[in-house]
Amino acid sequence: YICSMPIQNSIDFFEKLKMRLRQPLPGLKVQKEMSAYPRGRTGINFKYNGEPKESSVLIVLFENEDEICFPMIQRPMYTGIHSGQIGLPGGKVEEHDKDRIETALRETEEEIGVNAGDIKVFGKLTELYVQASHYNVMPVVGYLPYRPEYIPDPEEVSRVIEGSTDDLISDKNRKIKELLVQDKYKIVAPYFDIENEIVWGATAMILNEFAVILKEIIE
Repeated sequence: YICSMPIQNSIDFFEKLKMRLRQPLPGLKVQKEMSAYPRGRTGINFKYNGEPKESSVLIVLFENEDEICFPMIQRPMYTGIHSGQIGLPGGKVEEHDKDRIETALRETEEEIGVNAGDIKVFGKLTELYVQASHYNVMPVVGYLPYRPEYIPDPEEVSRVIEGSTDDLISDKNRKIKELLVQDKYKIVAPYFDIENEIVWGATAMILNEFAVILKEIIE
């Protein structure tokens, strides 16, 4: 697979990306293309009281040889809904965060040790309500002018994997499989195959919107 975007065009690429994020976004329609659904009639029944909680995640882009990459995290194994899953760095809004962008930057620094002060924020993607956790997730897109050295927080992150823009725009990385959630619910999940990991659920939905934008600005 040939890298679709030679790195010498990267300055142009990042300028185009910044401009594109100021325009109307592809939105929920393309996010839903990567939405998982129950196999059979028994869906998972989520019941919550109160308003959804607010959170943010960060797609932080950096150049690595001839690719544009971004870090993702694998959550440790635990009893919760996102045990062992691959996601973007991020987390819930704290009282002292001035906005959702600050949340994304702070959480990324806390989780994987990337210096928030070095990240240049380009914009945001479409907010996504995640039923499994009852969170509204705001995806933020930023740029880091060097390849980061990761310092994962062992309580939050079992390891860091790096995806690339090519992983998102290549059709061969888009797959679908049946998963068993919480050892009892069968679901059919479209996913991105990134570094031989299954990136599905809300993360795949967010990355699909980003992929649509990438294709627009690269073509």
